[in-house]
Amino acid sequence: MRTTNRPYWQLGYSAVVALLLLTSCGGNPVTGPRSSLNSRYADTQPTLSADGRFLALISERNQRQEILLYDLQAQQFVNLPHLRELSLMPESPSLSASARYLVYTSIIRGRPEVYLYDRQIQRAVSLTATYDGWVRHPSISPEGRYITFETSRRGQWDIEVIDRGPDIELDTPARSPS
Repeated sequence: MRTTNRPYWQLGYSAVVALLLLTSCGGNPVTGPRSSLNSRYADTQPTLSADGRFLALISERNQRQEILLYDLQAQQFVNLPHLRELSLMPESPSLSASARYLVYTSIIRGRPEVYLYDRQIQRAVSLTATYDGWVRHPSISPEGRYITFETSRRGQWDIEVIDRGPDIELDTPARSPS
């Protein structure tokens, strides 16, 4: 392949399109589609941790919808062990202050449930498995104690709050996983 130093407007239509595609994808062909925050894949529902360091989003980079966590300071994705294998069509991620806790909805038993994922113990638990109605749009407080979400169990959309109690390990910068 021959390279030139001509301006892009002199390269021709197909070369300009190829150049635009390569520069807009953000994916590195050597390290794969998950190496860069910007990609050619559908990335939606972004949410920031309260400290502004982490970004959670819903992505279709691996041919399925999944939650990804990106460390804006280190400029790399964070591994979330045991999260992807349990999550079918996850939606509405929300992060605690330093992203120790992540809440989201996912369809497991034919209906959405609110899940809490703890990065420290690398485990997700359903918070609404016993609810009769549908749930959506969970949100977690910065310290990780309170979780709010919408529920339809009374025949209309209402807001519910789960208090995880005073004895939980709060999300503080000294205790957050790196």
